[in-house]
Amino acid sequence: MKQQVIKNERLKEQYYSFEHETGLKILLYPMKGYRSCYALFGTNLGSIDTTFKTDGDQDYTVVPEGVAHFLEHKLFESEDGDAFSLFAKTGASANAFTSFEKTCYLFSATNQIEESLASLLKFVQEPYFTQQTVEKEQGIIGQEIRMYQDDPEWRVFFNLLGALYQKNPVRIDIAGTEESIARIDAELLYKCYHTFYNLNNMVLAVAGNFDVEAALKVIENGLKPSQKVQVYHQVPEEPKEICTSKVEQNLSVSTPLFQIGFKEQVLEGLEQLKTQIATEIILDVLAGEASPFYRRLYDTGLINQTFGYEVFTGRGYFANIFSGESKDPEVVFTQLKQEIQTLKQQGITQAEFTRCKKCLYGHMVRRFNNVEGVALNLVSSYFAGVDIYDSVGIIEQLTLQEVNEVLKNSLKEEFAAISIVNPVKE
Repeated sequence: MKQQVIKNERLKEQYYSFEHETGLKILLYPMKGYRSCYALFGTNLGSIDTTFKTDGDQDYTVVPEGVAHFLEHKLFESEDGDAFSLFAKTGASANAFTSFEKTCYLFSATNQIEESLASLLKFVQEPYFTQQTVEKEQGIIGQEIRMYQDDPEWRVFFNLLGALYQKNPVRIDIAGTEESIARIDAELLYKCYHTFYNLNNMVLAVAGNFDVEAALKVIENGLKPSQKVQVYHQVPEEPKEICTSKVEQNLSVSTPLFQIGFKEQVLEGLEQLKTQIATEIILDVLAGEASPFYRRLYDTGLINQTFGYEVFTGRGYFANIFSGESKDPEVVFTQLKQEIQTLKQQGITQAEFTRCKKCLYGHMVRRFNNVEGVALNLVSSYFAGVDIYDSVGIIEQLTLQEVNEVLKNSLKEEFAAISIVNPVKE
């Protein structure tokens, strides 16, 4: 098994990377002085992966929206019962999640780490689907989908994505729709499982208090042979233009919710990461709690403490999103666009850049003090084609000129949209 020790001299940190003969990437990050251990077993399959093929297929396969999430639910079941019972024996806390780009199975524990790790490897590699259990799950997930249809924060977010993106599956709910999951059967689940849960398409990350040699022994004994398969994802070509500039919905809220999004150019790898970091500095200068814009809107009652922003980026999508509550979201939208134009004309000053850069750097360094955060970052970085330490190196070398260049080419009004959830009218 090929081993590599990856170090960061600035942080005085290191972890181990292994290329297992099954094709699995193994990332082990022991953290001295911590009591807990966090393990993630992830596959490069998310809700946006509805069109794919392997190197052995001639044509692409198109599957219903929600398959990745459906698989996540079903893998916890086996002929012997529920996988959660395995972790109950060791006292570990187990869970799983499906995002736009990946599906991960995980546990957190303070003791019996090797036993929990063995359980994690076991149930993820032993699928058990029958048409009867699939039909039962369709009812359960259907209820979940209906529940989220009434969730204001969920709707304001996905309504915005539907406004920004015309074809990219990121605009579709991660769980799919009731119509799409009705087309899922056991045969389809097995096809998707054997395509994406091939170990060549997966990563195992462990961080925190554990013994590296003991973990490797468990992993070696727990992995099943895997035929080398290359998976090709196909995302529909997304037009540069947005779908619509405004979408509204009435739900049970006391104050209108809003999300404002700016659709950006999609990049890859380190270039994407560098632009993301530069954008985080820009958004802090523009609308952070220390900015004049934030204070002006807060003092006039247009926003409250729920106001925030994020760089929403992944495989095939990139947007900058501002969100919160407001008695008049459209005024917030108008003033935000005006503030962006003013900032573009004046440029970010050296003092603003230095302050926000130091703040972001401190936030990045603090993430290495969190066991769960390190494990999640290992998996996300690997699937994004970058290293967990790359962000620290990029921000150290980032210049004011580079940030102002990103500002000039982003946050354009013609690619902006607002999503509003209004109170139900009496």
